Amino acid sequence: MPAALLFDRDDTLIVDVPYLADPALVQPVPGAARLLAGVRAAGVPIGVVSNQSGVARGIVSPERLAAVNARVEELLGPFDTWQICPHGPADGCACRKPRPGLITAAARGLGVRPERCVMIGDIGADVRAAQAAGARAVLVPTPKTRPEEVAHARATARVAPDLATAVALALADIDPEEVGRKGDSR
Repeated sequence: MPAALLFDRDDTLIVDVPYLADPALVQPVPGAARLLAGVRAAGVPIGVVSNQSGVARGIVSPERLAAVNARVEELLGPFDTWQICPHGPADGCACRKPRPGLITAAARGLGVRPERCVMIGDIGADVRAAQAAGARAVLVPTPKTRPEEVAHARATARVAPDLATAVALALADIDPEEVGRKGDSR
């Protein structure tokens, strides 16, 4: 099993609301609470790694972001680490996905090597950040995921049709050669 599972927040764990600043609008994706409870029961640490450029843009205050994240935990249970990049795309930080900073910080916070982590997210930046950190990745495409991001993930990572399948693949720690034989849409 992987040493830890890392999740993107928006459109992976919760329904995406652009620049979400209102905790009342937090809505978990179907089945997320049950899946996360199962991961916790298996003894696998979990974390959230999320770009939140609304802070840099002045659209979401740090306090509102904290309130939204607290609501996520209220609905989905506790996370062992939260790693948030509050910077904008042009800021040049090391943490903003697709850079590896959030993944390496999460691994460090959990006391595991990045190579033992699996990142589950909905866009190419999630996959590329995991790969840059040496972690494995599973992409769960949404209508917002670009075709070239799916193609890249199919060629270099794993692609799952939904969060349940992504978690199952991550927990099984299936060898990439095995994945195609077991029904992964890679």
